[in-house]
Amino acid sequence: MSTPSPPLPADREWVSFEDPGESRTWVFDVTFLASGWRCIFAQGCQGVLTGPAPELVQGCCSYGAHLTDDDDVARVEAAAASLTDEQWQFARQGRRRGVVKATPAGERVTRLVEDACIFLNRPGFGAGPGCALHQAALGRGQPPLALKPEVCWQLPLRREDADPVDGHVTSTVTEWGRRHWGGGGEEFHWWCTEAPEAFDGEPVYRSMAAELRAMVGAEVYAGLAAYLDRRRGEGGEGGRGRLEPSGDGSVPLPHPTVRHTVRGHTVRPTVRGHTVRPTVPGHTVGGHTVGGHTVPGQGVRGRRQSSS
Repeated sequence: MSTPSPPLPADREWVSFEDPGESRTWVFDVTFLASGWRCIFAQGCQGVLTGPAPELVQGCCSYGAHLTDDDDVARVEAAAASLTDEQWQFARQGRRRGVVKATPAGERVTRLVEDACIFLNRPGFGAGPGCALHQAALGRGQPPLALKPEVCWQLPLRREDADPVDGHVTSTVTEWGRRHWGGGGEEFHWWCTEAPEAFDGEPVYRSMAAELRAMVGAEVYAGLAAYLDRRRGEGGEGGRGRLEPSGDGSVPLPHPTVRHTVRGHTVRPTVRGHTVRPTVPGHTVGGHTVGGHTVPGQGVRGRRQSSS
């Protein structure tokens, strides 16, 4: 029997869909997916150290990546083997020692070089700062998820699969917060989904469409996107992070990071003219029932490892 997890956070809207191909309910964090969050790597990102360090241009790559399974390891090792010296600053170290190591706890992670992930090109390198795998994928016309570790291409999305109940699985897709990094996450000076300056892009469900399709499947994503498109037409959070009222004057629930900064006024979230109440499993949101339980998945540790 599975152990119930804490209720879904009450400061967000949630919507659920039944999977047409298997015994699974998908629960989506509408508040984050409809928000205007975007990655601001090298454009104001302060990194995930204990103090601001934008000059290092490390983003969330300071601790390396925890790899999820054998397939993840194999993909990353194959991708590393395809990189040239011009694409990858630490190619020599990677070829000599390998790019993956095991921690004392038995987890497999990417190696660190000079206090950050071995794949992170640093300022001054010819190809420019940033993930060598990410840059190589874009240069080949591929999505970054084709080469990067799973946790890296998903950030800041997070999928949590509940323990099956009578064979039925509940999978929740939400944002990756500090708590998901483990205890070290609370030590971060800054985190991007808590930074208002990162909320000026197009809706996440559109900007991260490729990642969402890989996480939930094309058919489920199509249903989610259609639903959120309708919500935007009724007054969702549109491009450049702006909230627009629907025909009856209501404003959808904005992301907590920008909730109190919309046009200088505190937003009273409403849907179709009704104040949004806290959501708990088993209640209906947007015409879909949110049910089942969610349990935290395995996260990435937040404390720095030694370079090796």
